Amino acid sequence: MIEILSPTEISRARETGALVADILQDLKRRAAVGTNLLDINRWAGEMILGAGSSSCYIDYEPSFGRGPFGHYICTAVNDAVLHGMPYDYTLADGDLLTLDLAVSKGGVAADSAISFIVGDAKPLEGITMIDATERALYAGIAVAGPGARIGDISHAIGSVLSEAGYPVNTQFGGHGIGSSMHQDPHVPNTGRPGRGYTLRPGLLLALEPWVMADTAELVTDADGWTLRSATGCLTAHSEHTIAITDDGAEIMTLPTQK
Repeated sequence: MIEILSPTEISRARETGALVADILQDLKRRAAVGTNLLDINRWAGEMILGAGSSSCYIDYEPSFGRGPFGHYICTAVNDAVLHGMPYDYTLADGDLLTLDLAVSKGGVAADSAISFIVGDAKPLEGITMIDATERALYAGIAVAGPGARIGDISHAIGSVLSEAGYPVNTQFGGHGIGSSMHQDPHVPNTGRPGRGYTLRPGLLLALEPWVMADTAELVTDADGWTLRSATGCLTAHSEHTIAITDDGAEIMTLPTQK
């Protein structure tokens, strides 16, 4: 199903998106060497429920996962890249941590992900990968607007990732979002311009470039959810929810304070 949101629903999406972004920034500030992933999950839950919103993950049970996810946030460390189920792990200096959060409030969902390095160590490989996903994300946003096609976004994202030297996996990518977290259309992280669904004002999309350093192959953890690079290499992931407007694209998941 592809939803086209009303102006009132877009306004709600702004509120939800700001909440998601603010929670992610708060968790980033609190994620230090010695922090346990289960604490991050608990903090996320407290903030989500405290804001009168609901988690899109707790009861989420898609075909690619095993049973309900059962946690408030995805926490992926180093070689884990997507759907990282929080577990009893203590963050170390130099870990590359991805936090992926989707929340629903007022009947509209928003989804965002950030990757960052924990502690004082600043490994060049991790910094370079994060930068590539962020540049790809904003390249995709730049071409999103009424009359553009999904393939235009996919091509813009994929061009940045490929030019940076990363293999691109097309199993998982961006997606429509609205009254529920995952909707059509699928937005692959590479593609051909001029192809696919034509964007219309009121369409809400979650764009999410993600990469693995030297492979496009994923493996699934024993938890049935966490996806890792098949070679054990480093990974990174960036995501924003955007709304297609008459003038282009508006980012919904920007924090209220920097």
